[in-house]
Amino acid sequence: VQLQASGRGLVQAGGFLRLSCAASGRTFSTYPMGWFRQAPGKEREFVTAIDWSGVIRYYADSVKDRFTITRDNAKNTVYLQMNTLNPEDTAVYYCAAGSLGKDIRMYMYWGQGTQVTVSS
Repeated sequence: VQLQASGRGLVQAGGFLRLSCAASGRTFSTYPMGWFRQAPGKEREFVTAIDWSGVIRYYADSVKDRFTITRDNAKNTVYLQMNTLNPEDTAVYYCAAGSLGKDIRMYMYWGQGTQVTVSS
């Protein structure tokens, strides 16, 4: 599975942005998917994950009620809708495939990352 993230942008605090992650390969629909982010000088952290069906979703406390993960298996794409953004959300965002958990080691495939910058 190859992953290609897109949707990078610069937004003001309080704004919104949607990231997309397009996957190659016919087995996409069988993989749980996740989003992680890495801010400058910090470790990569879990943001959210979704199971293969799109029914089960997990969120980090810091993004709960602001971010929404969805997927369209027909389009081999997972999305991250980010609302009410704040400067602390500034990071490179990565999509990944293979797990529903927060453990970065459990994800087998990674996209290249896309930059999100939130100005105050």
